Amino acid sequence: VLREGLGRAGAGIVAGLLVAAALSRLMASLLFEVRPVDPTVYTAGALLLFTVAAVASWLPARRAATVDPVIALRAE
Repeated sequence: VLREGLGRAGAGIVAGLLVAAALSRLMASLLFEVRPVDPTVYTAGALLLFTVAAVASWLPARRAATVDPVIALRAE
């Protein structure tokens, strides 16, 4: 559960960073005192999103790990 969630989050973050870098010239007039392709801002945003995705994936994985496998198989 955790690996799948983090894989999807990583792919989404990479795609988002690529699109943001491509569209940064169009949004340059909206950015104040920040360069259009500022690595600090991109890194901070990506780390924040990855941290939130990791917590959001870890909580269900932790809950799934506590379920007895026999009970889980009988439920299906």
